[in-house]
Amino acid sequence: MSTIPAELKYSKSHEWVRFDGEIATIGITDHAQEELGDVVYIELPEAGRMLSHDDIYGTVESVKAVSELYTPVSGEVIEVNDALSGAESVVNESPYESGWMIRVRVKDAAEMDDLLSADGYKSEIGE
Repeated sequence: MSTIPAELKYSKSHEWVRFDGEIATIGITDHAQEELGDVVYIELPEAGRMLSHDDIYGTVESVKAVSELYTPVSGEVIEVNDALSGAESVVNESPYESGWMIRVRVKDAAEMDDLLSADGYKSEIGE
């Protein structure tokens, strides 16, 4: 059974979002990393890139598959978790803390309302 922190928001494409004012920290959910298996490579955007809701912002490669990463909110990438380069397994070990991927300055706060609550995400993945 996956860990699904109640204070986060979730997308149907298995990204989580932690909001701190206008800054959104984004990563993949515990469920997503379990489905992927051992993460071996992550491709992330450069800071400064503008993203629209549901844009592909990168890829995550595991021993099983390569999956695209979708941004759950529009905005500017202000920080990328460079610590994941060469330490991709952190995504498996700590998806909600050390395994975050990007931070975005949110362009449209109303998009937050379209995200799932923890309970909504549990229903989405059948838990």
